[in-house]
Amino acid sequence: MYGAIEAGGTKFVCAVGNDRGDIIDEAQFPTTVPDETMKEVISFFQKHHVKAIGIGSFGPIEVNKDHADYGSITSTPKLTWANYPIVDVMKEMFDVPIGFNTDVNAAALGESFTGAAKGLDSCLYITVGTGIGAGAVVNGSLLQGWSHPEMGHILVRRHPEDPYEGTCPYHKDCLEGLAAGPAIERRWEKKGIELADKQEVWEMEAFYLAQAIMQYMLILSPKRIVMGGGVMKQKQLFPLVRKQVATLLNGYISLPELETFIVPPGLGDHAGITGALMLAKNEVEK
Repeated sequence: MYGAIEAGGTKFVCAVGNDRGDIIDEAQFPTTVPDETMKEVISFFQKHHVKAIGIGSFGPIEVNKDHADYGSITSTPKLTWANYPIVDVMKEMFDVPIGFNTDVNAAALGESFTGAAKGLDSCLYITVGTGIGAGAVVNGSLLQGWSHPEMGHILVRRHPEDPYEGTCPYHKDCLEGLAAGPAIERRWEKKGIELADKQEVWEMEAFYLAQAIMQYMLILSPKRIVMGGGVMKQKQLFPLVRKQVATLLNGYISLPELETFIVPPGLGDHAGITGALMLAKNEVEK
């Protein structure tokens, strides 16, 4: 049995499962302050005997094992979690191998293992919700260099009819600043779920997301792009994004069938926690 933690900005999901990705037990706790949330996490795993634990966390995080602060959440806007050594905290309580990566990298791993990208050696997982992030599997392995990808903060061209300055505290009008859930709410003064019938809202959202996807396609050339998160539950977004991607690329490269190339998660809301199980499994195998 393996343990898994999906550490999100709103909630932590903890699970125990097997090497096939089957979840046996699961619990959720709100992300408040570290002492409160981690007390619940530790209590959950004290009830189970696991061979390893995988953590997919909101970021930025330190994933380079050669760095002194490996295993920490670093410069997050959630200030109470800044520089929090989550791996060390878990190691103090549980004497098992611990795999650690971003929540979106974990979701990409989960989707490639048993979800919408099963059987493919490359894929991209994009989450569009409270923030925007993306993780990538390339040649069967998670993409990682001196750090992990932060694809939600690329710069995009502004929509000609968009006066909104952007929500990102670091860059204002990066992709996350213009297209994440809080940007939609502040721009239109209503939550996205209340704007479902407003075509102009989703046309603008697709304008921003398609620019990012075009860049990811040109640089990484994934075999499938999986899009999840709360905003992407507005199903009318998918055809708009596909149409914009085709328009932006303008015949420059040959495109796959976009309806089967840009898709929702095969695992639904369990992509991240399934991927965290795989992080645990991979840590044992290493």
